Amino acid sequence: MTALRIAGLADAVGVARLHADSWRRHYRGAYADAFLDGDVVADREAVWSSRLAEPDVGVTILAEDGGGLLGFVHVVLDEDAVWGSLVDNLHVSHHRRRTGVGGLLLIRAAEEVAGRAVSGSSLYLWVLEQNRAARKFYEAYGGLCVEKAAVSPPGGHPERLDGTPAKLRVAWHRAESVSPAPK
Repeated sequence: MTALRIAGLADAVGVARLHADSWRRHYRGAYADAFLDGDVVADREAVWSSRLAEPDVGVTILAEDGGGLLGFVHVVLDEDAVWGSLVDNLHVSHHRRRTGVGGLLLIRAAEEVAGRAVSGSSLYLWVLEQNRAARKFYEAYGGLCVEKAAVSPPGGHPERLDGTPAKLRVAWHRAESVSPAPK
């Protein structure tokens, strides 16, 4: 059974490893191979140790079962005056993709926004244009593509990008509208 809980500082290494694995599998062609094949785990550990040490910056929710970490979502509440709260990361372990874990995490993120955001219940995220599977997933949960922009380089280092990849803003006017499409 999948259980959801709020992450703490002790979870930084596990989250970083899952994040790095997801980038290595899905961000090739957008991020430079040298970056992805390098010590991206250490890079992500630094980021997650910092984020999880300051829980006021956002909320990170983990999905777990008896076998460990299945996925996570990180939300920055009230991040943008126009678009609302940012779903900054949503990653699911490769062996648990397409099992409902991502949907559980996205819905829980929307619940956090609806219950805690000061500026309203709208939310958005950025997805790589090349990541068609993720785009279909967000569309299936009611997200609308509203904008295209250039990808920002990880850590502000342009050499970490492969060319000039694009990202798409996917938005929900109300967090309460995040739900799977009827089958």
